[in-house]
Amino acid sequence: MEGLIQPRGILSLPTKPIVAARTLLPPSPALKQRLFTRNLPPLSFSSNAPTKVQSFHRNPLTISISHKERINRGFICKAEAAAAASGEGDSPNILGVEVTTLKKIIPLGLMFFCILFNYTILRDTKDVLVVTAKGSSAEIIPFLKTWVNLPMAIGFMLLYTKLSNVLSKKALFYTVIIPFIAYFGAFGFVMYPLSNMIHPEALADKLLATLGPRFMGPLAILRIWSFCLFYVMAELWGSVVVSVLFWGFANQITTVDEAKKFYPLFGLGANVALIFSGRTVKYFSNMRKNLGPGVDGWAVSLKAMMSIVVGMGLAICFLYWWVNRYVPLPTRSKKKKVKPQMGMMESLKFLVSSPYIRDLATLVVAYGISINLVEVTWKSKLKAQFPSPNEYSAFMGDFSTCTGIATFTMMLLSQYVFNKYGWGVAAKITPTVLLLTGVAFFSLILFGGPFAPLVAKLGMTPLLAAVYVGALQNIFSKSAKYSLFDPCKEMAYIPLDEDTKVKGKAAIDVVCNPLGKSGGALIQQFMILTFGSLASSTPYLGVILLGIVTAWLAAAKSLEGQFNTLMSEEELEKEMERAASLKIPVVSSEEAASGESTSQLPETSSPTSI
Repeated sequence: MEGLIQPRGILSLPTKPIVAARTLLPPSPALKQRLFTRNLPPLSFSSNAPTKVQSFHRNPLTISISHKERINRGFICKAEAAAAASGEGDSPNILGVEVTTLKKIIPLGLMFFCILFNYTILRDTKDVLVVTAKGSSAEIIPFLKTWVNLPMAIGFMLLYTKLSNVLSKKALFYTVIIPFIAYFGAFGFVMYPLSNMIHPEALADKLLATLGPRFMGPLAILRIWSFCLFYVMAELWGSVVVSVLFWGFANQITTVDEAKKFYPLFGLGANVALIFSGRTVKYFSNMRKNLGPGVDGWAVSLKAMMSIVVGMGLAICFLYWWVNRYVPLPTRSKKKKVKPQMGMMESLKFLVSSPYIRDLATLVVAYGISINLVEVTWKSKLKAQFPSPNEYSAFMGDFSTCTGIATFTMMLLSQYVFNKYGWGVAAKITPTVLLLTGVAFFSLILFGGPFAPLVAKLGMTPLLAAVYVGALQNIFSKSAKYSLFDPCKEMAYIPLDEDTKVKGKAAIDVVCNPLGKSGGALIQQFMILTFGSLASSTPYLGVILLGIVTAWLAAAKSLEGQFNTLMSEEELEKEMERAASLKIPVVSSEEAASGESTSQLPETSSPTSI
């Protein structure tokens, strides 16, 4: 390199230049004039000499100093200046967004659309199946959530943790989602038409006659086991496909800056799905009333809706394949704490011992219990107002559509909240909304008598008013969850190492979601057994709701500090790796004190390029 550069008329440094921050002296006036002369190309230094210096791209900057202007001290180069000198150009963009980013965000939005379209159909269908079946009632739901859904969720988490250690991420995604698609298709076209043959109704009748009517709920699980399996699979779709598969994939291919900007917007397309899926559910609910006598309208509706679910599931698989094929993954900090392979019990112990994961788990469990305490009370009023399955299903279709519209609006506002107030404030909005609307709902139930004349002037009964207020409470709570709570929760996973991220998501999203719902069901069962009825226990449920939301807010505040600390550490590590990749010289204090400073170099040193 020395032979290629003429020393005459250009800048050169002595041999073995050392960057020493503590021994920095101001450059000479002549050197200042050379370095900061206007109209020179950025980061390219030359004199009027005829010799030209070739530009170097993505290499350390070549700088020379003439013999008369040779200085005895080095320069401190920041990583930002070196990056600018590397010659990297701006990526092409559309409307201010890089094309590479759009290639990630658009498919992710479509995936979220398909996933939540399916989830709305499954969620609105599962209750109708188990509640309106012969020999069953609403009493089956608490038993399903506590004694069937929770054990299956724990079993799936253990299996997922084991598979995550032996399968690649792509293989793990397909291994998990394909059984869901196959089951829902088989249920609509095979299992439901054969339900009269595969359900042990005679055995259930004998057991019910022996044990008594108090065991009707548990025995209904045996009587309609295929419907109960559908109920659990629909619940797991929300926990597994939405939380683990989709958000895990989104965290894998997006950066923190992209997440802050676009995570709230992922729900825009998803809540358009809520609007359309709500209309779909209501259409099929009304279609059953128009069929002729002797036709099983529910079977016809199930086949149509399950066909849609299967089609959307295949679209999800295609979008996942396309993104992995054509979208480059972002650069992550490589200096992560390497964690050894752990068994299932070791993984659980590790997650329990992590304050960060515990706070995340508190958020998820608190939401599940809080929404369950309010939602179950509301559904009891809803069933009393709309006892017919067709009317119940049609109302739920309207409810899903309104939820989609409200959430769409909240999504538009959520980006402003993140940019203006940050992660901490956004994480605290959902518990605050749930607390305020829950108080309004419980107040109307507890003090409905004084409000009766006012409600009558509006053309409603107190029962119908409670149904509408409860619906508004659920709409606002769910819209805050989808637009703020879910993005906050998923952003919290990004700075974690891969081992904690994969196993932590499996434990929190698959176990803590049903644990929150089951915890709320257990609380309600205890209250009913203690005070005699759900109505008598309503004041105590309100007090419990206040305590849970308070713990939720405390966990969010604790997690805010930990999240900000981890993000600062990750940014520092990425900056150091960036500097190392550009080969920026660094001198330790020991080397500076060893006497190898530039002041001890001979004046006759030969020119050297750095």
